[in-house]
Amino acid sequence: MILHPYLSEGTRVGLRPFRVADGPEFTARVRESRDFHRPWLFPPATVEEYEPWASRLAAGEERAGFLVCELATGAVAGFVNVNNIVRGAFRCGALGYGAFVHAAGRGLFREALGLVRAHAFAPEGEGLGLHRLEANIQPANAASIALVRGAGFRLEGFSPAFLHIDGAWRDHERWAVTAEMP
Repeated sequence: MILHPYLSEGTRVGLRPFRVADGPEFTARVRESRDFHRPWLFPPATVEEYEPWASRLAAGEERAGFLVCELATGAVAGFVNVNNIVRGAFRCGALGYGAFVHAAGRGLFREALGLVRAHAFAPEGEGLGLHRLEANIQPANAASIALVRGAGFRLEGFSPAFLHIDGAWRDHERWAVTAEMP
């Protein structure tokens, strides 16, 4: 009998936690996707970088990381992380995500964001128990904006010099979704 490795499944993708053993596949996909990700995203490209990064995503209450895997093959299609989780009255987390080039443009990440959203808003014990998810996106990243818009996020504002990425402070649009939104 094969045990189901996924926390959540859609029709084409499943979510599962990061594992140290995923390092070789993950970093090979990062290297294949380097031109696709630039200038927006800089995930770890070596196993030595991957291991502490993945370990941080698997530990603690302030973040949760998920590998997005194609159900048909088990191949890693990308990742979605819920970072900066704040509990109490706020119950919010900030998304970070990246599709690998072989999986881009196929609708896999719209499905993956739906799965992450459901997990994030599920009660603690079943999910993360959050009320709000945010995605902060550089204005010229049209693909990422289309992704969150299609996943039901609303544009809430603009933050100049919001995040330090690739050696400079970058402007970002702030997108969010709350548990009661359709």
